[in-house]
Amino acid sequence: MKRLNRRRFLGTTGAALAVPALLPRGLKAAEGPIRVGLVTPTTGPLAFFAAPDDFVLAQFAEVLAQGANGRPIEIIVKDSQSSANRAAEVASELILRDEVALILSAGGPDTVNPVADQCELNGVPSLSTACPWQPFVMGRGSNPAQGFEMTYLFAFGLEDVIGAYLKLWEGVETNRKVGLLLANDADGNAWGDAQFGFPPALAQAGYEVVDPGRYTPMSDDFSAIIGQFQSAGVDIVMGTMIPPEFLTYWTQSHQQGLQPKVTTIGKSLLLPNVLEAAGASGEGLSCELGWHPAFPFTSASTGQSAAQIAEAWQAATGRPWVQTLGLKHALLDLAVDVLKRASDPEDADSILAAIRETQCETTLGVADWSASPIANVAKSAMMGGQWHLGPDGWTIDIAANPTDLPVPVTRPMEAM
Repeated sequence: MKRLNRRRFLGTTGAALAVPALLPRGLKAAEGPIRVGLVTPTTGPLAFFAAPDDFVLAQFAEVLAQGANGRPIEIIVKDSQSSANRAAEVASELILRDEVALILSAGGPDTVNPVADQCELNGVPSLSTACPWQPFVMGRGSNPAQGFEMTYLFAFGLEDVIGAYLKLWEGVETNRKVGLLLANDADGNAWGDAQFGFPPALAQAGYEVVDPGRYTPMSDDFSAIIGQFQSAGVDIVMGTMIPPEFLTYWTQSHQQGLQPKVTTIGKSLLLPNVLEAAGASGEGLSCELGWHPAFPFTSASTGQSAAQIAEAWQAATGRPWVQTLGLKHALLDLAVDVLKRASDPEDADSILAAIRETQCETTLGVADWSASPIANVAKSAMMGGQWHLGPDGWTIDIAANPTDLPVPVTRPMEAM
């Protein structure tokens, strides 16, 4: 089927929230900026994914002004409001109204998948991160061999999260009973998938799985699930949740006296503000660790190491570094690298050719789609981290490294 050409539908271009492109003096209108869309959950329960956006865009201001092919790059930012439907709407706006050449997205399947679907439908290239590849590929009706035409992902897979969690739990003596805490949403259903999710992997590793089923997203009552965990005597609770869900669960689990030795929760524990909300009871909580200042990579665009990016963030904000900082920085790295190498940054086929030939170093790792056995997916590393409260606040230590990266464990996993 021939690709739908979005420009046939265009009339006038409307205004949008944009990062100034810092146009060089004397630039003619015909030589205007290359427009790139960024769909991000600035507001709503997924807003923690967007926490570093303004900072990262400021870090790239000079790089974007230099641009590609003699033209600056303009980033047009759209808020998905943490809604899959809204993510699709604003992606459509970027394509049909703003005439972007490329769309970027990050923030789990609820942000990435609807944006990617709009790009696939309308023939616009997209780059995404911060989403496991399984919901990105299988959740959109494809498979690792088939892939897609327009949409590419640089991220981890559930197998990497599983490997990190199993490595974390090796450090604690438990009864090997694991309670699953998963929502009935794209992430929860992927993590709980009977074929490629946690249940078969845990069973193969010798763990007994206690699965109470999927809870309703944004649930305010976890008492029944907590009761099942107590009856089964689980020593480990794991899942993936957004912050409001986790904080509700955490409060109720303490009220009901559930005291597992390990609680490892994906997504919601990426940032220290959730630990601050949980208080001292959060000591020893653990999660996946997809980026850390110790990562041994350098940004191709800004020349910063992972440690330098973290230091710049702390100097600018006075806050501890966050994992999403490295993910967003890597996404901008890729966009700049691709547009610089595209022979025509306004032509989709030219951009796609550049994406397929990418071997770009970011502080998240080297993105190389040609080296991946999964169509349209370039893999990034995943480690395991554990939170500890110290004199200067909450910090996350590298507690497990199942990868071959030369990154040392900074503090071994401990029971809660």
